[in-house]
Amino acid sequence: MLALEPLRGLRVVAEPRAIDGLAPGEGALVLRLAPDDALVLDSSMTPETMRVADEHAIVEAEAGFAGCWLAPEELDEVIVPHVEWPLPAERPVLVQGMVAGVPSKLWLATDRALLLVPAAYAHELTDRL
Repeated sequence: MLALEPLRGLRVVAEPRAIDGLAPGEGALVLRLAPDDALVLDSSMTPETMRVADEHAIVEAEAGFAGCWLAPEELDEVIVPHVEWPLPAERPVLVQGMVAGVPSKLWLATDRALLLVPAAYAHELTDRL
């Protein structure tokens, strides 16, 4: 059974070129949710320390997601049977769709994957898997 934990990060809404130029700390993960919207997973960053090259950018703490890291075997055995769409072979990539009927996102890296789900649906997804 997966243990989905609350994820803390920053939500950055800004011009696409400013999102392209985000440079958070080492180990941070920038997930491009839309051309002008990113989720930055980095426990060391705060809205005050995140530098964005857009004077109208919105940078706020984001606590609306839960997730867990998966080894390739866990992805194949636990998640893939509950996904009705093909996972892309090209990595790294962020994909989104339904996992076991719950809206989810998958960050697919070459050596692991991050399963993200709106925090309000974390228990539902856990129960279905």
